[in-house]
Amino acid sequence: MRVAVLGAGYAGLTLVKRLEDALPDDEVVVVDEDGTHLVQHELHRVVRRPSLVDDITLDLGDVLDRATVREATVTDVDPDAGIATLETPEGAETLDYDAAAVCLGAATNFYDLPGVEDHATPLKRIGHAHAVRAEFFTAVEGATAADPARVVVGGAGLSGVQVAGELAALAREETDPDAVEVVLLEQLGSVAPSFPENFQRAVRDELETQGVTVRTGTAVASADAGGLDLANGERLAYDQFVWTGGIRGPPAMDGERPVVRNTLRLGEATFVVGDAGRVVDTDGQAVPASAQAAVRQARVAADNIERLLDHRRDGGNGFEPRLDGYRFDSPGWLVSVGDGAVAQVGPTVLTGRAAKLAKTSVGAGYLSSVGAVANAVDLVREELGWPDEESGEPGADGRSGGDGSDDGGEGPVRVTIDDGDDSD
Repeated sequence: MRVAVLGAGYAGLTLVKRLEDALPDDEVVVVDEDGTHLVQHELHRVVRRPSLVDDITLDLGDVLDRATVREATVTDVDPDAGIATLETPEGAETLDYDAAAVCLGAATNFYDLPGVEDHATPLKRIGHAHAVRAEFFTAVEGATAADPARVVVGGAGLSGVQVAGELAALAREETDPDAVEVVLLEQLGSVAPSFPENFQRAVRDELETQGVTVRTGTAVASADAGGLDLANGERLAYDQFVWTGGIRGPPAMDGERPVVRNTLRLGEATFVVGDAGRVVDTDGQAVPASAQAAVRQARVAADNIERLLDHRRDGGNGFEPRLDGYRFDSPGWLVSVGDGAVAQVGPTVLTGRAAKLAKTSVGAGYLSSVGAVANAVDLVREELGWPDEESGEPGADGRSGGDGSDDGGEGPVRVTIDDGDDSD
């Protein structure tokens, strides 16, 4: 039998690796636009550290054992018929499957705000990170403390928090920080509005410590080449505009994120996993779009696909097998803010070195879990500034040697990941 995994993000890669082990006699096909996996929750780092691209981009052929990788764009999915339509270099074709999982992630939502999509840069792909970096240097060229450049980030979910922090840090490193104003806008009353209040407060404090101007209760109404019209009637000029204001479904799902119940099932043998759908868990609660949720959902979907295929192999007689349900239970949240970070573990909020170590250890732990150990080591070395093994040269932050214990010795905290792709 053929199982199709459509998309190779957190959900897709986790699912494929589990299916390779669970279904050794079945054909597992993963469809991805370029045959790579992006560690999305580290993408904002590329704005300031372009060299991280190699650490956070994995070739699927290197981390998968026997699955077939198809480089194509999924343009349509018929969950009842069991057919996906693909756009390949040779043209359109169809892929029939006995079971499938839609793991296509989400696209940036511009909410049809006039001019916003035309004038803002999102942050979903490597190319976006490079564009944000290039636009920053164009924006700040010639800026002075008397006439500073203004960089506006729209949307203060975790993705917006992270890119605003990186841009403020980039300003400190590459130019006169007084010549750049980084402004983070949020239409709701707090940054990270989907998260607990103590986490929100800590994130805002860290942003302001890093030099970001935070404006909550401020909605964008429209944009043009020179500025934003805000919902309160104010005109806000900008030199660079980045948009992280929310998510919508992938084009293959017509921009929709279909609601799926806790079994993640959509259609006869098609499942939706991760940000591509709106998942309602076993407690009847809506699940936030996050990497940690996608990874855990993938494990449930893998078990359910295996049960359905075993049932069919047995002739499909009698009642269908009982499928597992997904229950969201997050042990914590993490967000980078420039050179700092904020972590929440249970009711406790951590900042400073402890939070940064937690963030780094989670990224490295994820890479190790999918078989990219070398990438994990390189990521730790790059983010914490540990010296290169061969050259002994310090890493990105200029530190050399040591185990990071010189300022308190707090070790990594085990917390699951979040990619910052929450909708406001």
